[in-house]
Amino acid sequence: MTVQELMNLNGRLALITGAAGRLGSVMAETLAELGADIILVDRPESDFNSLSDSLKIRWGVKVWEYQCDLENNEQRIKLLEMIKKEHKTLNILVNNAALVGTFDLKGWGTTFENQTVETWRRALEVNLTAPFHLCQGLAPMLKESIGASIINIGSIYGESGPDWGLYEGTDMANPAAYGASKGGLMQLTRWLSTTLAPKIRVNAISPGGIFRDQPQIFVKRYEERTPLARMAIEDDFRGAIAYLASDLSQYMTGQVLAVDGGWSVW
Repeated sequence: MTVQELMNLNGRLALITGAAGRLGSVMAETLAELGADIILVDRPESDFNSLSDSLKIRWGVKVWEYQCDLENNEQRIKLLEMIKKEHKTLNILVNNAALVGTFDLKGWGTTFENQTVETWRRALEVNLTAPFHLCQGLAPMLKESIGASIINIGSIYGESGPDWGLYEGTDMANPAAYGASKGGLMQLTRWLSTTLAPKIRVNAISPGGIFRDQPQIFVKRYEERTPLARMAIEDDFRGAIAYLASDLSQYMTGQVLAVDGGWSVW
């Protein structure tokens, strides 16, 4: 087969959580460009309109939109019921949604001593329990589909501890719950890869820090700490998602693909 044939997703259906966010929307655009129809999933009141219209007009694919608070077990159950009812098959599942928190969230952007068990539980519910639930609920559909692939979005902080020197003099945070939940997601990836084999491939992407207008001093330190000397942008992940979602990676499972500018080689 040719490379173009291997990366062709025409006739396949991809579900992406956190699809209204910056990274999720780029992933949706990438898979649509390769021909996949797209299911967009994000929190209630998310604005899918511009993304949905763009995918339909630019790439000529079908698009469905579902609102779901992935922290809520009952809403996840309803989402799974709707997906099973309204779609016969599913080829690709991208678990991208994550609770990254804000300083308005009590017990999150604070010292270790002040991080709360309640917020820890919320982070694990969104970042780890929800992917487990969706993988479990959608596995029967995926098993019956061509080229079935699950892609979990981890983080460098699921593999490495934080370098606190990067944060000095800023109000940025790196809560324990985030790293623990992402580390758990990577191990869930490995566990599922043997459990769901050979019909479903399960891999993960481990992104480095993405530039989001962080304080200049943080960006400078981060760039000095990274071999490629810059933070990531969303477009840096197009190749990885295209690779893992398509038959280009048909003999790959249980792997964590680092897209981090070399951060993890030190």
